[in-house]
Amino acid sequence: MALSRKRNFTKRQLRDALGRFATGVTIITTCTREGELLGITANSFNSVSLEPPMVLFSLAREAYSLNKFETCDFFAVNILREDQRGLSDKFAKASADKWEGVEYTTGVTSCPLIPGSLATFECYTRFHYDGGDHVIFVGEAFNMAAGDGGPPLLYFDGKYEKISS
Repeated sequence: MALSRKRNFTKRQLRDALGRFATGVTIITTCTREGELLGITANSFNSVSLEPPMVLFSLAREAYSLNKFETCDFFAVNILREDQRGLSDKFAKASADKWEGVEYTTGVTSCPLIPGSLATFECYTRFHYDGGDHVIFVGEAFNMAAGDGGPPLLYFDGKYEKISS
């Protein structure tokens, strides 16, 4: 039996359906060879492998910082707490002033690390893959820290949500 490859959904329907998968929220950071700090909000983060320890995130091809991220050897993942929503909003927008007023430390890779994050991972960029309208970045984690805990910043159905007990 031959299956039709014709889609039975629109791009908007797909986006809405994918939004039904609750995700955590991260800020992915890097530092270019020229010392420019970059950061983006991403909920497209997940683990790939425990041995070697690998993670991935994806970045839209239309993102202003894509070309710069592709030239960096390292990136850091900052998993956000619920009370860091303001940072998520700030880094979700295209802006030259993203780092103005933002507290951060510098990791061993020179990537910015956001204090108070639930966890941070510093990664060596291992691979870039074509992901349609995104580029998939796979990194090998070689430095990490787990924060003090607290509720995570969650994104579900197109908006921030809280864990209810």
